[in-house]
Amino acid sequence: MITYKAFIWLVIISILAPVAGAITLLLMLVFERELEFIKSRYLKLQLEQELQQMEYIQLTQQIKPHFLFNTLNLLLSLARLKKFNELIRALENLVIFLRVSYQTRGQWAQIHEEIQFTLAYLEIQKMRFGQRLKVSYEVVPELMNAFILPYMLQTLVENAFKHGLEKKVGEAILRFSFTTKEEKIWLRVWDNGPGERKNAPDVTNGNTTNIPTKGQGLQNIRRRLNLLFSEKAKVTLTHHPEGGTEAIVFWPLLYPESEAK
Repeated sequence: MITYKAFIWLVIISILAPVAGAITLLLMLVFERELEFIKSRYLKLQLEQELQQMEYIQLTQQIKPHFLFNTLNLLLSLARLKKFNELIRALENLVIFLRVSYQTRGQWAQIHEEIQFTLAYLEIQKMRFGQRLKVSYEVVPELMNAFILPYMLQTLVENAFKHGLEKKVGEAILRFSFTTKEEKIWLRVWDNGPGERKNAPDVTNGNTTNIPTKGQGLQNIRRRLNLLFSEKAKVTLTHHPEGGTEAIVFWPLLYPESEAK
């Protein structure tokens, strides 16, 4: 026979059991929803990263056809003028550029690679300008293996020719340098072309205003840097009143993992 105390406990258990079950079920539902939210958020972040990576690759690929188009125009001009020795030299430098270009994979190149195919580009320009063109550059030795955006240097150099040196009468001077400060790489490209460039993009503190089609190269660099580093990298373009233009880019100092310092 059940005692009164045992009967009371059975009543309490019969009342609390459904409540406890309901609370457990509610907690499970809340946990399941939270888990689904976390999974959804993670998936969204993954998709955003993939979209950024796709956009970055597309921006990188935009650089190649522009250079090739200009180089092919030069080759055609040399052929028409029957300057076959210069044509062979130009083709050799184009081959150097293409070989280095297609060795570059992913979102990074190393500075020594970027310099190599930019110098090949400059050799072609020297054929066009002759003795008028003076080129010099400086690189801090420990930066030679550091990371740089593919085609960044060549784009800035090409921009200096397109908007400045092509319009320069007399001696045409181009200088570029790589230095480091506060764990950042600083790239400077200076030319003595006209200081105020009609139709040139105005790029200041990482922002662009009134960028026409002709300014896509600088806009491209700014966008790629923004995708990778946000506010930790910037592009500036300064037109000097006395003549000449300087492009300055800085971004975090990075090395391949095997050479990280």
